[in-house]
Formats: sequence, structure tokens, C-alpha cells
Amino acid sequence: MNIGTQTMAEDKPWALISEVSEQGFIEEITDIIKQHFHIICLRDFLQNPQQHGPKIQAILMWNTYPAAEPSLLSSLPSLKVVANGGVGIDHLDVPYITSLGVKVANTPGVVSDATADMAMGLLLASARKIVEGHQIAVDPKTTSIPQSLMGVEVTGSTLGIIGLGHIGYKIAQRSKGFDMKILYHNRHRRSVEDEQSVGASYCENMDDLLRESDFVVLVVNLSPETKGLISHRELSLMKPTATLINVSRGLVVDQDALVKALRSGEIRAAALDVTHPEPLPRDHPLLSLPNVLITPHVGTYTYATTRRMVQCMVDNAVAAVNGLPVPNEVKLK
Repeated sequence: MNIGTQTMAEDKPWALISEVSEQGFIEEITDIIKQHFHIICLRDFLQNPQQHGPKIQAILMWNTYPAAEPSLLSSLPSLKVVANGGVGIDHLDVPYITSLGVKVANTPGVVSDATADMAMGLLLASARKIVEGHQIAVDPKTTSIPQSLMGVEVTGSTLGIIGLGHIGYKIAQRSKGFDMKILYHNRHRRSVEDEQSVGASYCENMDDLLRESDFVVLVVNLSPETKGLISHRELSLMKPTATLINVSRGLVVDQDALVKALRSGEIRAAALDVTHPEPLPRDHPLLSLPNVLITPHVGTYTYATTRRMVQCMVDNAVAAVNGLPVPNEVKLK
């Protein structure tokens, strides 16, 4: 290594991460971070926070860790940015963090395709009983195909999208290929051009969407307004043949109300990539219902999307450390 290269390496800022493991950053994508940062894992940091604290300028947060709690932030006097992997920031106290002069950033856009794919995967798997079909196909006792595998038609059905943002719009684009009738409910109506592009019709009243849809997909950010958005009353409005799909946040749905609706046949089924908590307690009733499909919050879990997310996090962090405008800064409204 020549002196110039050595100086550049020494000049790299320091970033705090949770860990490099199955639970944290996977080894294959740490090269993206290491191009721009020296990294220290939380466990190593906690062994000597007085030594490491002053040099940390960025927290790169993955799966909500390291948690940006006051006790940690107070030991990082040089911190410039908390760069979150993913769109949702409900686990971050943005007013408090920004009051410290620290920027907050997320990764919108890059997660949209993978999450929309997951929503359609859950919809199709639930409608056509794909998981149950696999279990019967590999069961050594199977000698015939039971009629109970009869599913519901996706093509030509009505899809209701609650939250037609980045991800919701991508879901609408995909469902158009299934000749689905698309309804949506949003805080703000999309442009006529956006609606026409995917053939979506606006429902100003969410109740109308719930009454008419064969599949209801939740794609909203978690906020005080959306917590418990779907509860007993909303589920009672849905068709008994309808399926609820959630790729947003677990707390958007009242899970006790959902269990009741699924047990009583008030709705046909639910397909969930998110729950509260994650994972659910192993004795939670949702885990034993035959008309529920659950995946463990893996909407963004593809190698390509993960790399794009980490690159976006790094771009945000590098900008903040260098005092430049942060591409995906989360600003207080």
C-alpha cells in the first residue's frame, strides 16, 4: 500500500452496525459499506464505548438495530446520521434524533419492486392454496388430490389497495397483468394519468373499497392514524370470500379482531408478511389457523434489493458525513 492509499484508508469515517451475521448484515454486502467506512459492530463497541464513541459518525441500522436509544446516542458525540435500511421509520424517534443535530435517512424506492412482488406472491399463494398443495404433494401418505385444494380465481377479481404510494403503485402495475379491477384508497388522490396508467379507481371512503374487494392489500406507513386501521368494524365490511394481505406493518391490523374474523368465516383468509411482534409468540392463535399464510417480514429479501438498500444507506451516510444534502433525508413535517 502506498502512502496516498494508506492515508485514504485512514481517513475513512467510522460507522456503527449491529453485526455481520444472519441476523445483521450478510457478509456478501459488507463490501459496499467498507468502500466508504470503517465498521465496528455493536458488541465490540459496547466493550469500550469511551474509546470508540467519539469516532463514530454514522449508524447504519438494519432490521431496527442498533437501536437509536438515548443511552447509545449520548455516547456518540460525533454522530452525523442514522441511516435506516428500509422505508418504515416507526422505530425511530425522529424529533429526538434531529434535536441532537443528527440527520435521519431511509431507503424509499429501492424496496418497492421486491415488496410488490411479495404482495402478489402472498395473494397468489393464498388464493390458490400453494403451500397446502406442496404439503399434500410431498406427504408420503398422499394417494389422491383432495377437493379442499380448490382455490379462488385471481384473474378478473377486484383488488383493493390501501395506500397507493411507491409500493402500492407497483402492486397495481402487477395486478393489471391479471386483469384485476383495481380500487385504491389514499390520503391524497393520485393524478388522472397515474390512475389511467394502471386502471385504478379512487375510493374516497375506505369502507366502499372494503365492501367491493376480493383481495385487500395494506401498503401504508405505520403512524398514529394507521395503527389499528383494520379492526372489527372494517373486517365486518369485507366479503366473506375476501382475503386480507398485509405487507405494511403488523400494528396496522388489530390481530385479535383478525383472529375472530378468520375463525368465524367473516373473511376467507389472510396472508401476512408482517405481524406484531415479529416473530409472534409460538402459541399465538394466528399460527394455528388453517386460513392464514405468514411469512417473517421478508418483503425486501432478495440479494439485488438488499444490495440496493445498503448502497442507498451508504450514499445517505456519506452525504451526511461530508455535509452534503442527504438524498433520502427524513424531515419532520
